[in-house]
Amino acid sequence: ILKVLNSWFWWENIWMPINCTWAHFVDRDGLVFPKAHQLYATIPYAFVLLIIRFFSERYVAIPLAKALGIKNVRRVKPQPNPVLESYFRECSKHPSQSEIQGLAKKCNCTAHLVEKWFRRRRNLEISTVLRKFQEAFWRFSFYLASSIAGFIFLYDKPWFYDIWQTWVGYPFQTMLPSQYWYYMAEISFYWSLLFTLGIDNKRKASDFLAHVIHHFAAIGLMSCSWCANYLRHGTLVMFVHDTADFWLEAAKMFNYARWQKTCNVLFIIFSIVFFITRIILFPFWILRATLYQPTFYSTTPVIAYFLFNGMLLTLQGLHLYWGYLIFKILRRFICLK
Repeated sequence: ILKVLNSWFWWENIWMPINCTWAHFVDRDGLVFPKAHQLYATIPYAFVLLIIRFFSERYVAIPLAKALGIKNVRRVKPQPNPVLESYFRECSKHPSQSEIQGLAKKCNCTAHLVEKWFRRRRNLEISTVLRKFQEAFWRFSFYLASSIAGFIFLYDKPWFYDIWQTWVGYPFQTMLPSQYWYYMAEISFYWSLLFTLGIDNKRKASDFLAHVIHHFAAIGLMSCSWCANYLRHGTLVMFVHDTADFWLEAAKMFNYARWQKTCNVLFIIFSIVFFITRIILFPFWILRATLYQPTFYSTTPVIAYFLFNGMLLTLQGLHLYWGYLIFKILRRFICLK
C-alpha cells in the first residue's frame, strides 16, 4: 500500500509539465536541482534552532528585558491537591459558588481556601510578561535575520524586479546555494514553532488554530514548491512574509516593557508594511504570477498548479483574517487615542 501511495504521490503529471520526467531532474551540465530527500534535514535543523532559541532567550532576551524594566514575577504555586487538580483539568477552571462549596466539603477545607487554590492555579496557566518577551524576542531575531538574508539573496536577481523572470527556463532552473539555505532555514523554523506550540505562550482557541493552520500550510507549501522546483516563487513568498513580522514582534517587546509610544510607532509601521506586502503585493504580484502567468507557458495546467495555488489562497485567507484584526486595533487606537 505504501509503495502504491508513494508512486501516486510522485506521479509526474502531478508535479511537472508535459513530456518532463524525474529523470530530467538529475544534476548535469552545471545544473543543480532540489531533491525531495534533502527536506529530511529540516528536522535536525529545527532542533538546532531550538538550541539557539534556548541560549538566545536565556542569555540575550532576559538581560535585555531587565534593561527595559521587565521583572521576573514568580507565581505562587497552590498546594498539591489531587481532587481540585482533577476538577480543574476535567470540569472547570472557574467553578461556581455551589461547586466550590461541594469541593470544600470533599477536601475538608473552607470555601475561601478552594477559591484561593483555583485563583493560583489559573495564574499558573497565564504566561508571565518575561516569558512573552522571550518568545517575541526569538521571533523578532529570526524574522529580522531572514528578512536581511532574503534581501541579500534576492536584490541582484532579475525575478526580484520582473516577476515574469520566475518562469524563464522553468522547470530546468538551477538551484542556487542561497536558495537552498533560505529554504532550509525557513522550513526548519516553522517545524520548531510546531514543536513548541504546547509550551509557548497560551493563545485563544481561534488564534491557536490560525497559527497551526498557518504553520502547516507554510511547511506544506515550501516543501511542495521545493520538490517542483518553484524556488524563485518560494523565495519571493518567504521574503514578502518576513518583512512585516519582525515589526510586529518588536512592537510586542516594547509593549511588554510598557514603552507605549515606541510600541505604537512600531505597530503603525507594522500595519503599513503588512497591508503593503500581504494585502497588495502578495495577491496582485505573487498570486498573479502563480495563477495568471502560467497560462502563457502551458495550455494544460498540471495538478500542482491547483495544489500550490490552493495553499497560497489559504495563506491569503489568513492574511485577510489577520488584516481585519489589525484594522480593528488601528481603528480603536485612532478613535480612543
